[in-house]
Amino acid sequence: MLDSLKRLFGLGPKVDFKELVQQGAVVLDVRSKGEFAGGHIKGSMNISVDTLGSNLSRLKNKDKPIITCCASGMRSASAKNILKSNGYTQVYNGGGWSSLQYKIR
Repeated sequence: MLDSLKRLFGLGPKVDFKELVQQGAVVLDVRSKGEFAGGHIKGSMNISVDTLGSNLSRLKNKDKPIITCCASGMRSASAKNILKSNGYTQVYNGGGWSSLQYKIR
Protein backbone atom coordinates (compact mmCIF):
# COMPACT_ATOMS: atom_id res chain seq x y z
CA MET A 1 0.00 0.00 0.00
CA LEU A 2 2.85 2.39 0.74
CA ASP A 3 4.23 1.88 -2.79
CA SER A 4 0.79 2.68 -4.22
CA LEU A 5 0.66 5.93 -2.25
CA LYS A 6 4.18 6.86 -3.34
CA ARG A 7 3.27 6.29 -6.99
CA LEU A 8 0.01 8.23 -6.59
CA PHE A 9 1.85 11.27 -5.27
CA GLY A 10 4.85 10.93 -7.59
CA LEU A 11 7.25 10.01 -4.79
CA GLY A 12 8.70 6.99 -6.55
CA PRO A 13 12.04 6.82 -8.30
CA LYS A 14 13.22 10.04 -9.93
CA VAL A 15 12.30 10.38 -13.59
CA ASP A 16 14.83 11.83 -16.03
CA PHE A 17 12.45 13.93 -18.11
CA LYS A 18 15.25 15.26 -20.29
CA GLU A 19 16.28 11.74 -21.26
CA LEU A 20 12.66 10.79 -21.98
CA VAL A 21 12.28 13.77 -24.34
CA GLN A 22 15.56 12.89 -26.05
CA GLN A 23 14.15 9.40 -26.61
CA GLY A 24 11.07 10.87 -28.32
CA ALA A 25 8.57 11.26 -25.48
CA VAL A 26 5.42 13.27 -26.19
CA VAL A 27 4.96 16.26 -23.89
CA LEU A 28 1.21 16.51 -23.39
CA ASP A 29 -0.04 19.81 -21.98
CA VAL A 30 -3.52 19.23 -20.56
CA ARG A 31 -4.42 22.86 -19.83
CA SER A 32 -7.14 24.75 -21.74
CA LYS A 33 -6.42 26.16 -25.20
CA GLY A 34 -6.33 29.67 -23.70
CA GLU A 35 -3.80 28.71 -21.05
CA PHE A 36 -1.70 26.91 -23.66
CA ALA A 37 -1.78 29.98 -25.92
CA GLY A 38 -0.43 32.06 -23.02
CA GLY A 39 2.77 29.99 -22.92
CA HIS A 40 3.85 26.39 -23.33
CA ILE A 41 6.78 24.06 -23.93
CA LYS A 42 7.95 24.23 -27.53
CA GLY A 43 6.80 21.14 -29.42
CA SER A 44 4.26 20.07 -26.80
CA MET A 45 0.81 18.78 -27.74
CA ASN A 46 -2.27 20.40 -26.21
CA ILE A 47 -5.31 18.32 -25.29
CA SER A 48 -7.25 19.63 -22.29
CA VAL A 49 -7.84 17.10 -19.53
CA ASP A 50 -11.59 17.63 -19.99
CA THR A 51 -11.45 16.36 -23.58
CA LEU A 52 -8.64 13.83 -23.23
CA GLY A 53 -10.93 10.79 -23.10
CA SER A 54 -12.46 11.66 -26.47
CA ASN A 55 -9.12 12.57 -28.06
CA LEU A 56 -7.07 9.46 -27.27
CA SER A 57 -6.81 8.71 -31.00
CA ARG A 58 -4.39 11.65 -31.28
CA LEU A 59 -1.96 9.62 -29.14
CA LYS A 60 -1.59 6.66 -31.47
CA ASN A 61 1.30 4.70 -29.93
CA LYS A 62 0.33 3.39 -26.49
CA ASP A 63 3.93 2.30 -25.80
CA LYS A 64 5.57 5.67 -26.54
CA PRO A 65 6.53 7.68 -23.42
CA ILE A 66 4.13 10.51 -22.58
CA ILE A 67 4.89 13.29 -20.10
CA THR A 68 1.78 15.11 -18.91
CA CYS A 69 1.93 18.70 -17.67
CA CYS A 70 -0.44 21.51 -16.69
CA ALA A 71 -0.20 24.60 -14.49
CA SER A 72 0.48 22.97 -11.13
CA GLY A 73 0.44 19.19 -11.54
CA MET A 74 -3.13 18.39 -10.48
CA ARG A 75 -4.68 18.10 -13.95
CA SER A 76 -1.60 16.34 -15.30
CA ALA A 77 -1.98 13.72 -12.54
CA SER A 78 -5.60 13.19 -13.62
CA ALA A 79 -4.49 12.95 -17.25
CA LYS A 80 -1.86 10.38 -16.32
CA ASN A 81 -4.55 8.26 -14.67
CA ILE A 82 -6.84 8.55 -17.71
CA LEU A 83 -4.03 7.46 -20.03
CA LYS A 84 -2.91 4.58 -17.80
CA SER A 85 -6.50 3.31 -17.51
CA ASN A 86 -6.73 3.34 -21.31
CA GLY A 87 -3.67 1.15 -21.83
CA TYR A 88 -0.87 3.69 -22.25
CA THR A 89 2.17 2.06 -20.70
CA GLN A 90 4.77 4.81 -20.16
CA VAL A 91 3.04 7.86 -18.70
CA TYR A 92 4.80 10.31 -16.39
CA ASN A 93 3.40 13.32 -14.54
CA GLY A 94 5.72 16.21 -15.33
CA GLY A 95 3.81 18.59 -13.05
CA GLY A 96 3.69 22.29 -13.89
CA TRP A 97 4.76 23.12 -17.43
CA SER A 98 7.03 26.00 -16.44
CA SER A 99 9.12 23.85 -14.09
CA LEU A 100 9.09 20.91 -16.53
CA GLN A 101 10.49 23.23 -19.18
CA TYR A 102 13.69 23.62 -17.13
CA LYS A 103 13.94 19.90 -16.41
CA ILE A 104 14.03 19.00 -20.11
CA ARG A 105 16.62 21.54 -21.26
